[in-house]
Parts: sequence; structure tokens; C-alpha cells
Amino acid sequence: MNIEELSGLPPGAIEHFRDEGIERLYPPQAEAVEAGATDGENLVAAVPTASGKTMIAALAMLSAVQRGGKALYIVPLRALASEKKAEFEAYEAFGVTTGVATGNYESTSEWLATKDIVVATSEKVDSLVRNGADWLSELTCVVSDEVHLIDDGERGPTLEVTLAKLRRLNPTMQQVALSATVGNADEIADWLDAELVDTDWRPIDLKMGVHYGNALHFDDGSTREVPVEGSEKQEAALVRDILQEGGSSLVFVNSRRNAEAAASRLGQVASRELTDGERADLTDLAAEIREDSDTETSADLADCVERGAAFHHAGLSSTQRSLVEDAFRDRLLKVIAATPTLAAGVNTPARRVIVRDWRRFDPTAGGMAPLDVLEVHQMMGRAGRPGLDPYGEAVLLAKSHDEKDELFDRYVWADPEPVQSKLAAEPALRTHVLATIASGFARTREGLLEFLEATLYASQSSESGRLERVTDDVLDYLERNDFIERSGGGGGDDSAGDAFTSAADLAEGGSNGPDEDLAATSLGHTVSRLYLDPMSAAEIVHGLESADERPTALGLYQLVSRTPDMYELYLRSGEDETFGELYYEREAELLGDAPSEFEENRFEDWLAALKTGKLLEDWANEDDEERITERYKIGPGDLRGKVDTAEWLLGAAESLAREIDSEWTVAVREARARVEHGVGEELLELVSVGGVGRKRARRLYEAGIEEPADLRTADKGVILGVLKGEKTAETILENAGREDPSMDGVEPVDPDGTAATTATGSESDAETDPAARADSADSDESQSSLGDF
Repeated sequence: MNIEELSGLPPGAIEHFRDEGIERLYPPQAEAVEAGATDGENLVAAVPTASGKTMIAALAMLSAVQRGGKALYIVPLRALASEKKAEFEAYEAFGVTTGVATGNYESTSEWLATKDIVVATSEKVDSLVRNGADWLSELTCVVSDEVHLIDDGERGPTLEVTLAKLRRLNPTMQQVALSATVGNADEIADWLDAELVDTDWRPIDLKMGVHYGNALHFDDGSTREVPVEGSEKQEAALVRDILQEGGSSLVFVNSRRNAEAAASRLGQVASRELTDGERADLTDLAAEIREDSDTETSADLADCVERGAAFHHAGLSSTQRSLVEDAFRDRLLKVIAATPTLAAGVNTPARRVIVRDWRRFDPTAGGMAPLDVLEVHQMMGRAGRPGLDPYGEAVLLAKSHDEKDELFDRYVWADPEPVQSKLAAEPALRTHVLATIASGFARTREGLLEFLEATLYASQSSESGRLERVTDDVLDYLERNDFIERSGGGGGDDSAGDAFTSAADLAEGGSNGPDEDLAATSLGHTVSRLYLDPMSAAEIVHGLESADERPTALGLYQLVSRTPDMYELYLRSGEDETFGELYYEREAELLGDAPSEFEENRFEDWLAALKTGKLLEDWANEDDEERITERYKIGPGDLRGKVDTAEWLLGAAESLAREIDSEWTVAVREARARVEHGVGEELLELVSVGGVGRKRARRLYEAGIEEPADLRTADKGVILGVLKGEKTAETILENAGREDPSMDGVEPVDPDGTAATTATGSESDAETDPAARADSADSDESQSSLGDF
């Protein structure tokens, strides 16, 4: 189908696509148009990576806008939201506007009402529904990208329930679901009442196979000689081989440590193929990475980058991940060693994908377990980019002939698993049942069950009564913790409103009347609005109510660290003793009911939360990033993730404290502000001034400048002596409200009165300090989605 044959798009859209080099639609795109994508029909497109799924979504959304409607594009990851926003912003050339929303879960983001296309994560959309964003009722087209992630135990239920709620809000809206090839795309299409486009077509050939001995063995029966020289590893030989042909490589491994080690080794291979110009550009890129963070992880990454390689995992900062991804797309970086997170939709194609590790540690299995076929196929689908690569190759590595045969059977020739809803798990249900009641989607038990019948889980379930039983258990839990009230149907058990109910108590269900009324309490409404897991809220409320005296920062940090919404640090070998000692030293500061040390698993979880709380305390006590990441053996991305999540949870705890009339609201607020900025209590006023991060605030304080008012009156020479850069000093003085912030003619003076030297440029605090960077962040983008780190 030629692009000119399309109708119903905004004027200028076809010219835009033609300028992008699109003359004809790919077969899956043409099939989607024939199935009604541009006519408002529901559609599920299950097609391989790089086969044009985004274009299918664009055609549906643009045609919806042309009909006077509004479109929503739901993505699973913040990184994908940024990528798609940049792509869709080009439509502004012909009058179609785009906005993005990924953070601030208490906001309705009303400014998005003016946008034609909104890009958002599923968690953000869920929070918008909970908070009653009026503009959601105006949606006429909703696209869910990577819809197969409904199978994910953590994020899948949110996407599933959100789609069901949007359908309830807008029964006639068009739904377009984009997916990798899965085993039951027809089930997803039936659930969404959608037409199905299911194909394995790709714009360039993808050859899948296994490397064994000195050759690649492909699924079409062909072979390619790739000898392994001397002590060389298989992945090094494969990277060397494709580099000599001018292609790039992605190597998937099963852990961060393995990714870093592999990148270091593969950098030695890549460096031999670099031009002088590339070496210069990579030196500049490495400098950017070092400036972003002064940690060992950053230094190691920069060292790899200088040689044309990189590692990619969740321990990197978002800036570092973006730098690596962009350089790899530009083919400046030749090879990335990555954990599987990179396979989750971000556009990083390579000519050759090497799946080195097809097993990873699975605690539920008690050891190493094979990856799912779908996950491996997602990795393999990264191979080959139209316009740059004549083909794509996806390769697994075998050490023996038997293993080669096993890998062909297990992955190369296997079909992906069917997508299965994870909604009936209690952790997912307790969150979404409360939100469904609080947002008015269900006001009775019967209405709640009716709503849940509209989910994928209900359409897949063959176990009669299971959803109803689990829902009743969750209703009992929510009532016991004063999140909901029930009336009119016989009620639940008599413990409603009693003391805090733990996870173990969830098993103690009550009996529920078939037609009882359900209503969220004021506390329940607050919990839903805050986007908290009800168990997190119950933990926080109980902790605050148990405090006999003003909680310390550590007590509050450990409290939020033991909630389900915080990914706590795990205890390494020997650390149970270290943090056991810390527990006995500071036991009086900790809030709530500590388990007995004889309850081994619960006590270990308590100590893991204490370790996470201690990390947050170290950050709030102004330990520098490098020392913290080394002490806790984490990356800069992990630290920033913990800080962002703690800030969010403590903000929620402050709201809960007000809700229950706690006397500790101010203590919670101060603990939140300290972790947000990474400073002691005495610096909180100074860091409120734009441009003053934790390091600058400490130096100003030590120079006698202790509050914003001092910046308006203090000697400019002293201020310049502390801040070094003239431009930096002027910006900070302007932000502090100084009548004349100019530094023209000012000589820097040390606080002791002696002359000081000044730097010509801006000091790097803001670049290397997460708290300082946050000063200029957009408020709607400042909160990390849970699970991103």
C-alpha cells in the first residue's frame, strides 16, 4: 500500500511521512489499515520488533485526532515515554500537539487536556484515573505498547486494570494494542473485542541460531564460520567477526557484574576497529559520563566507552543510560553488554545479538533457571535495523553438541509462551480493588466482581470462584485496616478498625454478603490518591501510631524501606551480623513491631530494611555519592532510585500523618526534605534556593551564610569565593532575591578574608549531585516510576 492511498489523516501528515522516507507501508501496517486502524476499529498487532508497530499506532492516533478526538499512548517504561514523545513531537509541524506524563502520581496533569496525543506510563495513567482527571473522558483512541507485559507479575496488573477502566470510561473508544509475537494473541484480541494482525514478517531477514565450536548454525540450515582463536571467548569472537564487517553487537548476560566484566573484555576487541575520529568522539562521551557521577561505576563505564564498548543495566543513572543508548544507535559505540532490561522496548538495534546467558538466578527455583522463550525472543528481536543492516543475526552460545540441540529446541524453534494475567495475586488485587472502590468504579461487592469480570484474568480463568475468593480476602484486609467500609450484605469479620493487619493476616478471610455496599473511608481515599500499596500505607500508619516520641530520620527511613513499595537492599554475606549490631544499637529509634530474631526470614527482611534506611540516612547526612555507592556496592542509578522512592514514600507518609492527626507530621516532612536534598536539617533553607545543591549549601553554611536572607546581604566576594563561578553565583543570588546579583568587578574572597581564585566556568556540583540536578527538574518528571531501578 502506497502512503498516498491513506485517507483520514491530518493535512500535512502524508507529506511528513514521505519526508521521513516512508513511501510504502510495510505489510503488517497495510494489514492494520485494512483491519480498520484508521477507521476507529479496535486492533491487536502482534508483530516482530522493527516491523513497524509504532507506525500502526501513529496512523490510528492521527486519524482519531483528525476526527476531532484525543489519543493516549501507554508505555511500560519512562525511557520509552521519552523516546516516543520525541518521535511524536515531529507531528507539531502539521498541527498535532504531544505531551508526556510519567511522574507525580498525585497530579491530574490538567495541562494535558490541551494536547492531541498524550504519552504516559501505565502507572501514571492508573493514577490519573484514581485522581479523577476529567480529560480522560475525552479519549477516543488508546494505544497500549508492549501489551504482552500484562504477563509481568509487577506491572502487568496495572496495565490490565487501567485498560479495563478506560474502556468503562469510554465504551466507544478505539483500542490499539501492540505486542511482540506471543502464543495467544487471539485471546488478547478477544478480550479487547479487536481485530488481530498476527504475523512474523520483518523488513529485513532475521537469522536465528547457535554458535558451537567454530561456526554459527542457523535455523535455515546454513552455517557461517566464526572461529574462536586461542583463549578467546565465544562472544569475543562473534563481536570481532561482525565488527570487521562494519556491524555492531548486543551481548545479553544475566547480571550487572557480568555485564561490566563483559564490556571491559569486549572493549579490547572493539578498540581495534575504531577510527581516529571515533576515538576523539568517544573520549568526549566518556568525559560526559564521568561528569554525570563521581562513582566507581561511572568511572568503569567511561573506561569502557573510550574503547568503543559499554555496559547497560539498572545501576546506571538515567543520563548514563541515555548517553549509551544514543551513542549505540549512532553506531559510535560498537558493542553493549546488557542485562535483559535493555530488551524491554527501548530502540537499540544491532546487526548481531548474542544471548550469552540463557539462565539466571531465580529465588523461587532455588538456583539458576532458563529464561522464558518470549524474553529470549525479545532480545533476539533487537537484531537488524532497516536502512543500516542488510540482515540481523541472533545467536545463542553452546558449549557442547547436546547443548546446541537443546537451545534449538528450547528457543530457536520454539513458540513464545502465552500471555497470562497476574491480576489474581493478592498484592495486585489489594491495590486495584481499593482504587476501584475509591474512584467509584464499583460501589457494591457485586459491582466490583462485575468490573473484575471485564479483565483479561476473568476471560482466561478456568478455576471457578477463585477471583471471587481472593477478592473477598482482599476486602476483609482493606476493612480491617480502615480503608473501606461495608454495609448491607452481612459484612465481613468483626475486626474492622482493629490494629494494624500484617500480610500474614490476609489469609484470615471473613464472609461477605452478595450485595453489600462498599465505600472507601477518608483514609482509603487518601491511600488510593497517593498511589500507595494499601499494605505500605498500613505499615506506615501503624509505625507512626506506635511512636511514643519524635521519630528520628533513621526510624522513618527504615519504616518506608520495609514497605512493599520500596525495593529494599538485600543482605550480602556477613551483613546480617553487621546490621544486627546496628539494630541493637539503634533499636529504640525503629518504629512498629520488630520480629523476633528467631523468626529468621522476617528478621532478615527487617535488617534489609534497616540497611536501606541506613543508606538513606548516610545520604541525608551528606556522605558523597562515591562513598555511598562503594559502601553499599550499588550503582548511581540504584542510589538515585532509592532516594526518589524514599522521597515519594515520605511525602505519602506526611499525607497519611495528617489524615490520622499524627503529632509527627513535621518530623516526617523534615525527613522527606533531608532525603530529597541529601542534607542535614540546618541546610534545608539554603537548598530551597535554585542552584544551591548539597555541596554548595554546606560550603556556604561553613562560610557563615546560613539562610537565603544571608545571600541577599552577604559580601559578594565571600559568596564568589565559595561558589567559584561568576555565572553560578549570579544565578543563585538572583534566585535568592538579591536586588543586584551582578558579579561584575567582584574579586573572590575566602571566608577568612584572603583573596581566592575563581573558576571560569560553572562548578560541576549540579552535574554530579543528584539533589542539585533535581533543582531544575520539571515537577511532573521528578518522581521515578517504581520498578525502574
